[in-house]
Amino acid sequence: MASEVRESLASRLGFLLVSAGCAIGLGNVWRFPYITGQYGGAWFVILFIVCTFLVMPVMIVEFSIGRASRRNLGLAYHVLEPKGTKWHRLGWWAIVGSYCLLMFYVVVTGWLLLYCWYMLTGSFTGLDPAAVGQFFGDILGSPAQQILGMTLTVLIAFCVCIAGLQNGVERVVKILMAGLFVTLIALVCKSLTLDGAGKGLEFYLMPNFENMQKTGFLNIFSAALNQSFFALSVGIGAMTVFGSYLKKEKSLPGEVLIITGLDFMVAILSGLIIFPVCFTYGVEPGAGPGLVFVTLPNIFANMSAGRLWGFLFFLFMSCAALTTVIAVFENMVNYFIDVFKTSRRTANIINGILLWILALPCALGFNLWSSFQPFGPGSSVLDLEDFIVSNHLLPLGSFILVLFCTLRSGWGWDNFEREANTGVGLKLHKCMRFYLRWILPPLIIFLFVIGYIDKFSK
Repeated sequence: MASEVRESLASRLGFLLVSAGCAIGLGNVWRFPYITGQYGGAWFVILFIVCTFLVMPVMIVEFSIGRASRRNLGLAYHVLEPKGTKWHRLGWWAIVGSYCLLMFYVVVTGWLLLYCWYMLTGSFTGLDPAAVGQFFGDILGSPAQQILGMTLTVLIAFCVCIAGLQNGVERVVKILMAGLFVTLIALVCKSLTLDGAGKGLEFYLMPNFENMQKTGFLNIFSAALNQSFFALSVGIGAMTVFGSYLKKEKSLPGEVLIITGLDFMVAILSGLIIFPVCFTYGVEPGAGPGLVFVTLPNIFANMSAGRLWGFLFFLFMSCAALTTVIAVFENMVNYFIDVFKTSRRTANIINGILLWILALPCALGFNLWSSFQPFGPGSSVLDLEDFIVSNHLLPLGSFILVLFCTLRSGWGWDNFEREANTGVGLKLHKCMRFYLRWILPPLIIFLFVIGYIDKFSK
């Protein structure tokens, strides 16, 4: 199986950008800023940096499994597992995890695409804060607009992936990543010239013990660890498929360090945009998920050239979200190609239709199905799906992958280390064996337990 001809990315740059695009998404540009605001600013950022390095080895694991097996996670266990073991029974995790993620991801990405249009056409111009809030509420309450945004997102992913790995996924993600960084730099430059930039940067980058004591170190650490898994998109096999497209010229630790650096840079720069804006216009930085869709549009509506800057901001957000949607959709398509032996065209059609249908509960969860509130008043289908992905599929999937690469009954450390270190570049240190075997798994279990305590103790 591993000797069969397989598609490959055209260049190392393509691999780095597509893999970084998979990681860079809503976790960096939507989730990271408001969680940073809720968990004390700079202390969360510091712990997020630490936790990102703690989680980063899982990406090395995924790439190693993919490159060694030349398969999607759906068949990778079958190729690499010792004879007589049953690891291959866990291959379904990749397709289930990808669907669960995109079921709400395409809906939120649809909001961003709609906001690009509304900003460009001046729909927010002259609106007061209450009217801006009502505008977003009307979008959520409209099944037609929810389905429109979701459909546009699914169509974009479908059209890109059906064009092929090199001509579609690699080419388009390169363009999106270039657009992301250009608009990101422009927005940072603009944000740092605002009157409240100094106070915003102080909150964001200067540790304040009072903020840490108010929130609690354990709460901040668990939130930062959770955010690291979400931001790096590890645990559901999305990175495994790109490892399977990778050649063996470069060792994997160095490649992962570059990808993680790009991912982290986008998250940090997103904060450099949002917090100066918040402190300039007197906005609570911990305003929650609505910070991007309610608070910031109100600011753009009342600032000089706000229509232009608002459009650029949501264009940047859309580029970040679409890179993840495309990358994870490619993972789903490749799963069908590998496991069910379909053509790329057939796999795209099946997954496009299924994803559109399965995303409907989230899209309708704010209107027609709003009576379903899984975590109490104010919660929605999106909250349930986010909880399943963030607190279950990502950490537990990572747990399984790490065990597969460290246990003798799995692929084993020696095989994993040999694959990770094949090629020129940074090598995996021997101490990583102890870390992956005895430290990271308990950390993942800790995150799983804390997630339940945090969700159901309020």
